[in-house]
Amino acid sequence: MNRIKQAFKDRLWLGVIIVGLFAGLIGGGIALGINNLVQHHEEVTSKRVPAGSNKSGGTKVNKNKADLNGEASQAYKSVQGAVVSVINKQKVQQSSGTLGIFGYGNSSNGSSDSSSDNKLETASEGSGVIYKKSGNSAYVVTNNHVVKGSNALQVILSNGKKVNADLVGADSATDLAVLKINAANVKTVASFGNSNSIVPGQDVLAIGSPMGSEYANTVTKGIISAKDRTLKAGTDGTLTSVIQTDAAINSGNSGGPLINVAGQVIGINSMKLASDTQGSSVEGIGFAIPSNEVVTIINQLIKNGKIIRPSLGISMVDLSNVTSDQQQSVLKLPTSVSKGVVIMDVNSGSVADTAGLKKYDVITKLGDTQITDAGSLKAALYKYKVGQNAKVTYYRDGQQHTATLHLTKSADTTSTDDSQQDNN
Repeated sequence: MNRIKQAFKDRLWLGVIIVGLFAGLIGGGIALGINNLVQHHEEVTSKRVPAGSNKSGGTKVNKNKADLNGEASQAYKSVQGAVVSVINKQKVQQSSGTLGIFGYGNSSNGSSDSSSDNKLETASEGSGVIYKKSGNSAYVVTNNHVVKGSNALQVILSNGKKVNADLVGADSATDLAVLKINAANVKTVASFGNSNSIVPGQDVLAIGSPMGSEYANTVTKGIISAKDRTLKAGTDGTLTSVIQTDAAINSGNSGGPLINVAGQVIGINSMKLASDTQGSSVEGIGFAIPSNEVVTIINQLIKNGKIIRPSLGISMVDLSNVTSDQQQSVLKLPTSVSKGVVIMDVNSGSVADTAGLKKYDVITKLGDTQITDAGSLKAALYKYKVGQNAKVTYYRDGQQHTATLHLTKSADTTSTDDSQQDNN
């Protein structure tokens, strides 16, 4: 009997436990479902566009907390008035008559009509900066390639006024040119800073007319990426030292100033690297002619209208363009000599002739500068002035020799740029 009672109690408690568990599960499920419903409602509500509208507005413009008179802004304002657009105008031949099967002809009888009108049209646009005002004249420095081939030149001042300009002089080797304009409307003149004192990382601004005068006085900011890059410049491939910057420089910026945050011109923007050897797009690599060189060149252009430089009076080819067989059989060079320039002709009475240089001599050094090609020879030679002496190292029939060049002869910047032969 006791066993029966105990079994009944055990079953009773087991039932209670089962009922409790079951009730808990049901309650939890209900709670979970309610919670999910609440979350779903909140999610739907948060995504729904509220009804009605706020017709009163209420948004306002707050006071500008940025420094509107920082270094960069002050620098730009101090130079902006001196920056100009340079318009290169060239003749465009236009034939009269109607277009026939064989070209332009007279519509009445079909015969050719040779009459034509030469009109000046804008061929290209660039930038420049006014750096000097003297009496009624003002002077603008720009790039040689901006004014090259022009039949007429115009300058658009910062106030939008357009004036005619005369070409005072140009130098292809450094890609610089000087223009003269009427100073009546010139209010601001830029000054040059010492480009030898710049350092990589310092802030700079480039000002000009990228893509033409429509965007005149555009300013971009960057840093000095490198102080002294060596590149081939001008039409004769002369090596020159330039400033590298990541300030945006585009077509039309050429000839405009690169300035420091004090508003001083430390370079004249000249070119940008468009792509690498793999054809990839390149950004943030622009170059400017250092101000110290700019001042030297423009002073000579004002004085002489051209740059007078020493001339050796030779024609030459790069040694790298001569086959290894010819280097051995004709030039008889030792295998240790792989770079230099080969003299192909010597002008009678020239500096080279007076020094005893001859055809097939291989120049490897001028002064303390190693000569690797025609560009490096010109760069080394142009460091000298007419009247100075320079020591030249060369090879003849496999033997090294030295001679002293008396740089008594001069030449202007015009030179031949040819893949096979170069003159100097």
